[in-house]
Amino acid sequence: MNDNIKRIDPRRPFTITSEGLRRITLGVTGGGGTMAFVVAGGHREHALPRRTTAAPQRTLLVAAHTDRGALDDHARQTLAAAALIADAQTEVVLLVFGEFNDDAAALGADRLVALPAFDRRSFAPEDELNALAAYVAAYAPAHLFLPDNATGDGDLGRRYAARANASVATHVVEIDAKHVSVHVQGGKAYAVRALPEVILLAPNAVDPKLPFVGAGERVEGIGLAASKGAYRDLGIEEIDAAQVALEEADFIVSAGNGVADVASFERLAQTLGAAIGASRVAVDDGKFARDKQIGATGKTVDASVYIAFGISGAVQHLQGIKDCRHVIAVNLDASAPIAKRANLTIVADTAETIAALTDAAAAARGSRGRGAALLNSAPVAEGALA
Repeated sequence: MNDNIKRIDPRRPFTITSEGLRRITLGVTGGGGTMAFVVAGGHREHALPRRTTAAPQRTLLVAAHTDRGALDDHARQTLAAAALIADAQTEVVLLVFGEFNDDAAALGADRLVALPAFDRRSFAPEDELNALAAYVAAYAPAHLFLPDNATGDGDLGRRYAARANASVATHVVEIDAKHVSVHVQGGKAYAVRALPEVILLAPNAVDPKLPFVGAGERVEGIGLAASKGAYRDLGIEEIDAAQVALEEADFIVSAGNGVADVASFERLAQTLGAAIGASRVAVDDGKFARDKQIGATGKTVDASVYIAFGISGAVQHLQGIKDCRHVIAVNLDASAPIAKRANLTIVADTAETIAALTDAAAAARGSRGRGAALLNSAPVAEGALA
């Protein structure tokens, strides 16, 4: 891929058109922690205030794994929970396992510690537990927050609580500065207790949008020694994206009535490594199997990226994608309902867009393959490798 291509930040200032569509304003930038809008009367910026500038007297520690350099929605919600209950004398420290390229201040963190040596795709539970324990010892937080998920954070929080013999609350669905609540009796009642030492937050318990920003100071990590644990990482077994259940897929391309060439659409999905979904109309027309239907009468998905080709966006379909993080719509009708839900709308012919994306993705994969081949075949000076 060409790294010189300029990419547009979707958080840049934008204009709301008469049709209710969002149009990013080229040439205008928004800084970190700044919400900027362009209206008919001109440009106006509103900078969010710092949550606190007082000297910290105590700490709340949030730990989470990153996903491709950023926190997912669940982790952002967990960080927001800590920031919202923190008082003026409390700092919020974010400890991330993996690369981190996001804006820590905008997410509510006062300090950021990134551990790029750890990655969600690798399995090193003992090393992660030792690292978490080391940072708890270093910062002595009043409370430790982690997302209660099945991708590492929930397990890490439980393992730490067991090792430290700490009080813990799991699947927390409600939180404030004094208490946490969890569902009991099959969700018919709440159990309430004072804030424990370890808090594992359920998804969607907190709105991640904050009315303030943190200090966002990036600090150096402490030295950590690798352990010789009893676990052996066998790696990740990759499977065809078409075999992944839509409810578990992270990247989905979906076809609607506007997709006539199903074979080309399926080639694009295979090239991108994406799972395939479809609208009810496309399924009713016999283009796709019923298990591919997304919507209120089909499946509800929560993919990180959802690309809708030729889907108008009936309310039933929008219900099925309400939890998707980034929605891209490709449609000839700029006023289609899905355009209001989409983070990015491409007003273009679906067949032409599918062909162009397939060619671009194939070229990008080929370029990476040639680069790797050249690297592997390049001569190495004697003694350069151990």
